[in-house]
Amino acid sequence: MQCHHYDAGRCRSCTLLEVAYPTQVADKERHVRELLEPVLGERAHDVAWLPPVTSAEGGFRNKAKMVVTGSVDAPVIGILGALPFGEAGGVDLTDCPLYPQVLQAAFGPLAALITRARLEPYDLTPSRARVTPRDAARRGELKHLLVTVSPAGELLVRLVLRSQEPVARLRKHLPWLQAELPNLAVLSVNVQPEHKAVLEGELEIVLTERQTLPMTLDGITLHLRPQSFFQTNTDVAAALYRQAREWVDDVAPAGLWDLYCGVGGFALHCAAPGRSVTGIELSAEAVASAEVTRGELASASREGAAAMAGVRFAAGDATAFALGASPDDVPELVIVNPPRRGIGPELAEWLETSSARWVLYSSCNAVTLARDLEHMPSLRPAQARLLDMFPQTRHYEVLTLLTRA
Repeated sequence: MQCHHYDAGRCRSCTLLEVAYPTQVADKERHVRELLEPVLGERAHDVAWLPPVTSAEGGFRNKAKMVVTGSVDAPVIGILGALPFGEAGGVDLTDCPLYPQVLQAAFGPLAALITRARLEPYDLTPSRARVTPRDAARRGELKHLLVTVSPAGELLVRLVLRSQEPVARLRKHLPWLQAELPNLAVLSVNVQPEHKAVLEGELEIVLTERQTLPMTLDGITLHLRPQSFFQTNTDVAAALYRQAREWVDDVAPAGLWDLYCGVGGFALHCAAPGRSVTGIELSAEAVASAEVTRGELASASREGAAAMAGVRFAAGDATAFALGASPDDVPELVIVNPPRRGIGPELAEWLETSSARWVLYSSCNAVTLARDLEHMPSLRPAQARLLDMFPQTRHYEVLTLLTRA
């Protein structure tokens, strides 16, 4: 992939851009194997590695997380770049080749909205005299612009603001934006008043009639709410769910848990008639999205009703849910899809001593996967597959089916 921003030194986020893509994938698979081998010992030779799932080299990202700098009349949408005297200047990345064309095309109207609604970019620039973070000016309203695109080309746009003050102006200009962006599905405001390295706040104000962005993968339409997590690479995410469903159907458990279930991707893809499925997710927003999808699938057909009959979702902490469950309620299979920190020793040790026969572990950080496996010696990886969710970087997803020894 060629990138003029990288060539000019304006952005170096794609750390592997100069590495041929097949080499990137091979290096990632070698990396995960090297991390797991010390943990598994001789058992490492028993793991059946499927061919890696590769991605398009560019245009694959379904989400843009952009910093907004510049001024009301000339906003800069992109990232922060270093300027003399320790100041932070904006780098325009609206034509980043990682974004599909439909996403790139949205930034022009959104920049115009910033001007029309008089959304002053939040100023983090420190003074030239003193360049410590607490000397930042801390003026303005608009901090970030978050845009997600669905497979159908619809958009979910979130404006991260310092306060609710501009909401009335945004409502006034919403009809104009909808005319300029006919594929806009959801527009919301997230309020993050604090001056700290946290991308968004708790308060979300949806300004459009529609509340969710439909993300259709393999005939299942997941409903993404503004604060819900979704994988950044739609095609590879679809492959991830397909692989999970294939392995789950192969072992055919009577019941399963999907811990860290998000909007229900794994749970809904792995549901089947006669199978009980419980999804647990800390985010109530994500659980509400999963429930919407479950209801739609149940009402769509007789087969859907049968598959969804045993599916339920609940908001809660994954570890607390597992530790608080009755031994009689533990299913044959547990799916875990944790954040980068992994599931941690407490949940891993619970899985080790539980009656679960299989664990399907989806990891975005093989370092913590290896660490968690150390606490589960009787759950041995039988099959594994690398999925290159993040081309041009060292990050990747790995899906592993663990079987009780």
